[in-house]
Amino acid sequence: MCKTEGDTTMTDRTKYLVTGACAGAANGFFGSGGGLFLVPLFTGWLGMQQKTAFATSVAVIFPLSAVSAAIYFWKGGISLSYAAPYLLGGAVGGVISGLLFSKASVPLLRKAFALLLLWGGVRAVLLL
Repeated sequence: MCKTEGDTTMTDRTKYLVTGACAGAANGFFGSGGGLFLVPLFTGWLGMQQKTAFATSVAVIFPLSAVSAAIYFWKGGISLSYAAPYLLGGAVGGVISGLLFSKASVPLLRKAFALLLLWGGVRAVLLL
């Protein structure tokens, strides 16, 4: 289980650092996807409950995405005119899914997550 800061051992700190680094690297390289590392590492490596892992992943990904977006913008890789139309839909989808999250069963969340991973993997291979 995750411990409070006072109970954190050096091994746990290393796990937290490695887990965060994987998520940050995925966000930086691919523009998102850090949650694909976080959820399995939170549950399998750090012992979090599945729903807590999904929710914590969202809380971690938001600032990571903001940092990645700022760097992309600073380096000239983002066009706000291209991004703007997606922001409203993304916000609406985030609110709706956030409200429905507490009602979703863990098996449903696992299946949806697995399908998302599978879809992303197939798309990545086909685009090569």
